[in-house]
Amino acid sequence: MKTKQKLISIMLLVMIGLVMQSCKKETVDPDPDNKMPTKFAVDIPSSLSRDESAQKDILSDTLNGNVIYWHLSTFIYATEKSAEFVQQIIIAISTYNINHPMTFSYINQDDGRVKNVTVIENSSYEGTTWQFQLTITDALSETNADGGNALQVFWNTNPVKGIAVLKVYNADRVNWVNYPDVMYSVYYSEAGEGGYSNQMLVSLAELPLDNPLDNAYSMQSMKMFAGKNGDYIDVYGNSNHPNAKFFTTQTGFNWAFAASCNTPLNIAVAEVGIPLNTLNSSDRIVLLKDNSIKNVFTDQIYETWPAIDSIDVANYLYNTEPPGYFDSNGFMQGGVSPGSNYQPIEQRMNLLSPFNPVSISNLTIEFKP
Repeated sequence: MKTKQKLISIMLLVMIGLVMQSCKKETVDPDPDNKMPTKFAVDIPSSLSRDESAQKDILSDTLNGNVIYWHLSTFIYATEKSAEFVQQIIIAISTYNINHPMTFSYINQDDGRVKNVTVIENSSYEGTTWQFQLTITDALSETNADGGNALQVFWNTNPVKGIAVLKVYNADRVNWVNYPDVMYSVYYSEAGEGGYSNQMLVSLAELPLDNPLDNAYSMQSMKMFAGKNGDYIDVYGNSNHPNAKFFTTQTGFNWAFAASCNTPLNIAVAEVGIPLNTLNSSDRIVLLKDNSIKNVFTDQIYETWPAIDSIDVANYLYNTEPPGYFDSNGFMQGGVSPGSNYQPIEQRMNLLSPFNPVSISNLTIEFKP
């Protein structure tokens, strides 16, 4: 999926940029007392996180389960891979002992432009005071409205928390010249909020849409949470697809989901809804029950083909019965649990709810001025 490739490219861009700026800095020996973490992301089992190359569009008289949940698994995979760039940033911060105020510059090898790096202490952002803030700017753009900001990273070491905010255009004016407004952020914490030992929140806004004749399902914005509690990982989120349509001419849908995984068993349970992206509701019942794939597809199929055989419709939508059950190979079945091992994660999943669709449609990400 093109959106996934863009997300992973963004991650790689930042990792490469940070490595370059680190190499331009004076070489130092790693501090053995540095308390920065070596991990800065939540790993999601393969039962829910799956590279799109592993997916196959299987068209038959029954809608294939892996096709139904294809966007869910690739969405989670892309989010997980994108979040890993924060881990690389933190490792670089730790390796090069960026633990006190400093400034330096480097030339980005891709766009040939000077990037300025500043590290300050005790910075406030998003209602939190952070021990450190690292900012990378495009030197020639610092008088622009966005301050020329390419990357801001805020972090604390005890407990471990951090936020990374990125604008790809200011990081590389050559490879991302057609993406002037894309903003991306990752929040990570080991502070124990909500009972999670570690958690992340990944957001992406202002992705340019593909031509709907080429790809009606391109993504404009997304937001996903993942949290780990013992053997369990909970995930939920939404993505906005303004040009998406299914069986009618109606366009503009939100892909909303909630899921929970048992990591040792590598099994998962998930629910997916496809409400309109203009829907203003945070009600789980509305998002995942009333607007379940089965309900939306059923309504649209009968609206388009009123005389269609109900048995054919039932057979086609057989695998859309919620929730969906997964093992390490992907989708197993819908509606009926494969066994008692799924009961605890099904109970966890039932307590999770996606974000309000209209908030994802209107999502904005901002740097600290």
